[in-house]
Amino acid sequence: MRNIAEETRLPPDIDAQPVVRAAAALRSVIRGHHAELEREQRLPKALVEALHSAGFYKLVMPRELGGLQADPLTYVRVVELLAEGAGSVGWNVANNSIGQLITLGLPDEGVHEIYTHGADTVIAGTAVMGGGRAVPVEGGYRVTGRWPFGTGCQESSWMLGSFQIFDGVEPRRSPDGSSVFWRGVFARSEAQIVEGSWDVSGMRATGSFDWTVDDVFLPERRTMVHAGVPLDNQWKRWPGVSYALPAQAWVGPHHSAVITGIARAGINALIELAGEKTPRGRTARLCESPQVQDAVGRADTMLHAGRAYRSATITEVWNTVAAGEETTLDQRARCRLAAVYASESARQAMDLMYQHGGSTSYRCESRLAECWRDLHVVGQAVTLAPEWYPMGGRVFLKMDPGPRLR
Repeated sequence: MRNIAEETRLPPDIDAQPVVRAAAALRSVIRGHHAELEREQRLPKALVEALHSAGFYKLVMPRELGGLQADPLTYVRVVELLAEGAGSVGWNVANNSIGQLITLGLPDEGVHEIYTHGADTVIAGTAVMGGGRAVPVEGGYRVTGRWPFGTGCQESSWMLGSFQIFDGVEPRRSPDGSSVFWRGVFARSEAQIVEGSWDVSGMRATGSFDWTVDDVFLPERRTMVHAGVPLDNQWKRWPGVSYALPAQAWVGPHHSAVITGIARAGINALIELAGEKTPRGRTARLCESPQVQDAVGRADTMLHAGRAYRSATITEVWNTVAAGEETTLDQRARCRLAAVYASESARQAMDLMYQHGGSTSYRCESRLAECWRDLHVVGQAVTLAPEWYPMGGRVFLKMDPGPRLR
């Protein structure tokens, strides 16, 4: 029998958690797939099987559905370590978990249909509003649409997408006059992947291709209102502190974990290079340069500062919820700000490493080049955009921050 009191406390040593140790051990396996990841623009089948075996595809799912029910700090650390092996692997696991959390807001019949074969069922697609058009019919909707960023679509069983509802030719309106959007989960067999739509400089193996559906019937049990944030109130019906947390404790931190993992790999790559490389025209190794020593020290400090702020804000929100209290708008804002700050800190650290790697940094086969490309692609995600700073500022100034932080 589980000790309910213990479940309200975060683990004292996140790195000691078995699933975190498994992620650390898998980094070398991920590196062994590097060439295939870059070439095939997807996660190799053998690597997907390894992720399933380790439980990474059921990290955040409730225990009563067969999941690991990981707390957000454990989840973030797993993602970070996988991203250290390859950014695309961390990104795919991070996004799958958020997609699964969203599906927990579906009606019970929909949840059990999706996870009938296990809690590690892979969910691809996007939680962002728009992309589809739906017409109500008996028992559900007929949906047509095209969505970008179908991360993990090749290994998924289901696709998550948002759609606007039309009554005939007129868009349905909510009481405030805005258009009505809902989310739906489509069977992967009903979707078509748009080949050639994911041609990018970094994070190639995420397989984030566009995808479409054409006049597909979507039953009501696999639909839910688009509440403006990825987690709906229905999601809180699942037992445990994790499912009572606000969306901001998961969304934002999940992508920042990818970028801090890549930055860690970038710092390690320069450290390794500096111990081996003697620049042309010099007699001393790169590591003997005071400028390189300074850069490594600064980069490590930047990275740890961002990670510490992120962990502190998540911990504060967790403890508030575990105590049976409501989180404040200030706390939720700081979760998003901490994610952006961790991302910016990682970007600055990576840029320092790239700069001091010299001509090695821009060679395609260089680990520094890989990390720099992947990190800057992740840094463009809307979840980590600098626009979150003024939103947080408005909260602290007692002004309306807008719907994305309410």
